[in-house]
Amino acid sequence: MRERIPVVVQRNSRGRRAAARGLWTGAELVVTLGVVLLLLVVHQLWWTNRQARSGAEHQVRALQREWGEERGGDGAVPGVDPGGGSGDSGGPGGSGGASGGGRAVRSAPRWDQAYAVIRIPRIGLAAPVAQGISKSGVLDKGYVGHYPRTAQPGRPGNFALAGHRNTHGEPFRYINRLRRGDRITVETRDAVYTYTVDRTLARTSPRDGGVIAAIPRSNVKPYTGYTEAGSYVTLTTCTPEFTSRYRLVVWGKLVDVRSR
Repeated sequence: MRERIPVVVQRNSRGRRAAARGLWTGAELVVTLGVVLLLLVVHQLWWTNRQARSGAEHQVRALQREWGEERGGDGAVPGVDPGGGSGDSGGPGGSGGASGGGRAVRSAPRWDQAYAVIRIPRIGLAAPVAQGISKSGVLDKGYVGHYPRTAQPGRPGNFALAGHRNTHGEPFRYINRLRRGDRITVETRDAVYTYTVDRTLARTSPRDGGVIAAIPRSNVKPYTGYTEAGSYVTLTTCTPEFTSRYRLVVWGKLVDVRSR
């Protein structure tokens, strides 16, 4: 009988090692990418809110202290917590003389200057109002921005405002919860203006400039808004949450002016 010689086939161990290294490197890249994305999410959703809210609350206290010193007091508004609460931009408007016997803002604020405080008890909001709606100079600081060329607080026309709905302090995150009759106060150096919520436009185009006109009325939904002159406040923010596809709009009317 002829003896068979066994044939041993050796697999390519070098190829296996290369494949293993490739898989390991790929796994490390996936994990690293996941960690980076997680850190970005944490930064946007947590850190920017914390930082902006802290800065906004400090600015509210600074304004009240400044106004109090000018009046010879301690800067506190009776019955109001100076620390405030916690909480994107959406346009020409009008301006005129003072309304209701109160004194309106004495002169046009400087660009990006915080010059008023908006308070909305329903959603626990107390935030500075600054001139302009730039992201870096106003909105990303957690401030509420005043649309240029719209009315100042208490004046005839439309005092139109913008604020972030998500991230960077998100002062307008919950304005969708506002209901007719809810109170909005705007404090300046000279007076406190009280508006009450009157109407809401749940969704419109970011280019709908009619909502911040002197007589606010949607250009997209022409039956939504007003037809008569008055003293209005308009709040605008992005909707749905975490997108900037549409704008959410809340309108209010001036009901009281209290001089300081």
